[in-house]
Amino acid sequence: MAMTMSQKILAYHAGLESVEAGQLIMAKLDLVLANDITGPVAIKEFKKSGAESVYESDKIALVMDHFAPNKDIKSAQQCKICRDFAAEQSIENFFDVGKMGIEHALLPEQGLVGAGNLVIGADSHTCTYGALGAFSTGVGSTDMAAGMMSGKCWFKVPSAIKFVLKGKPAKYICGKDVILHIIGMIGVDGALYKSMEFTGGGIKYLSIDDRFTICNMAIEAGAKNGIFPVDEVALDYMKGRFKRQPKIFEADPDAQYERVIEIDMSALKPTVAFPHLPENTRTPEAWGDIKIDQVVIGSCTNGHISDLRIAAGILKGRKVAKNVRAIIIPATNEIYLQAIHEGLVDIFINAGAIVSTPTCGPCLGGYMGILAENERAVSTTNRNFVGRMGHATSEVYLASPYVAAASAVTGKLSSPEEL
Repeated sequence: MAMTMSQKILAYHAGLESVEAGQLIMAKLDLVLANDITGPVAIKEFKKSGAESVYESDKIALVMDHFAPNKDIKSAQQCKICRDFAAEQSIENFFDVGKMGIEHALLPEQGLVGAGNLVIGADSHTCTYGALGAFSTGVGSTDMAAGMMSGKCWFKVPSAIKFVLKGKPAKYICGKDVILHIIGMIGVDGALYKSMEFTGGGIKYLSIDDRFTICNMAIEAGAKNGIFPVDEVALDYMKGRFKRQPKIFEADPDAQYERVIEIDMSALKPTVAFPHLPENTRTPEAWGDIKIDQVVIGSCTNGHISDLRIAAGILKGRKVAKNVRAIIIPATNEIYLQAIHEGLVDIFINAGAIVSTPTCGPCLGGYMGILAENERAVSTTNRNFVGRMGHATSEVYLASPYVAAASAVTGKLSSPEEL
């Protein structure tokens, strides 16, 4: 039976020759992930079940990234639950202050996820790892607890939409514009419980960071997962990093897709999602005069070193506009160090921005950049729901690091061409 790339990974981990869309399967997991928000809930369920030990301590990852360093007593308690559990269970992949990183940038960097893996995480943006040819998806904390106990999870095999990416992106266009364009086209439920499988000759023009960004936001179209084929770009990233042997799966030529959508990346313009949905996308001619109060460049979506280089390229020799707060958040300590060594942090501070320790912080309205009443932010994060980054009357405009940095300079929503 012909299968998509995602279906082949699921079939392999279920020990089946083939699977088809809609089929229920039990599959073995390569990694189970939680953070300081979802981890404590999973740990509570784990203990309630009477389980005494996790299935394999090196296949569990707990990342303290949403409220670490702890912002208050409640967040400190959340992290303590995870710390104590990690110590009790001898969990090797426990990441806390001093080993900082936003989970979906940190795990690929640390070589814990890679081609052919099946990964679940109690965080919706676990779909990020599809950039490396893994099937990775978000689950609830109860499923996370079951995964920690058994090393297995139930799946309903998804159908798929094939996105054929063609052409070379123009200057100032990156992966964020590609995925925002797609979400604007198909809507926030346009790929509901489906695989978004990316292919086509244009893929060679997308860096691994672009691919992480695109897969990261597959969930914003309702998708079960996003996935790229494993090419030299992905293999180069995994070389000397991925702790297992990459296992490459390819879609069959006659695999069945619900839709095939072609995207000419050479025709794309800077794309921004206006409040209050990622599908509410507009290009510069429809932006109007949107004055802003804050810019955030970071998150699991756009906190990579390439994103910081883009921002520094725009901000170098310029100043952040008066009355605008510009917050830069490297996604991991390794990225933070690299930004320091390359002189990017000097550029940010000289421009009037601040640089934070790696954290999810402002993305979910946690800390390090909360919006007040009626304030507006241009952000490289992934969601712009009502109240997502603070007050219910605040507004979030999702954008690429090019647009975010340019907007920091002008004090209003702007494309780099306006500078």
